[in-house]
Amino acid sequence: MSAAGWFIVLLAFVCANLPFVNQRLFGVVPVPLPAATGRKAPKKSAWIRIGELIVLYFAVGALGFMLEARAGNRFDQEWQFYAITFSLFVVFAFPGFTYQYLVKRR
Repeated sequence: MSAAGWFIVLLAFVCANLPFVNQRLFGVVPVPLPAATGRKAPKKSAWIRIGELIVLYFAVGALGFMLEARAGNRFDQEWQFYAITFSLFVVFAFPGFTYQYLVKRR
């Protein structure tokens, strides 16, 4: 596998976890969140995180297609390719999901 392929895999891993490790939209734009009740800090909703995950999947895919076309051997893909790569992207997001929703914090 070429360096560009490994770069896309690493970028996919980072981008899949990005929605879960911060409270900003795409890690950059602050999101106005409703005030939290009690002592807990406000958090982005799960729907915003899912939307970010989908947008980042397409952004990483577009970059991958660009690198593949630049190498000169771009191949046509069918629905199976997209189903598998999206599933892999969701699996890559598991560490961030675990950190955000399953790890207890005091």
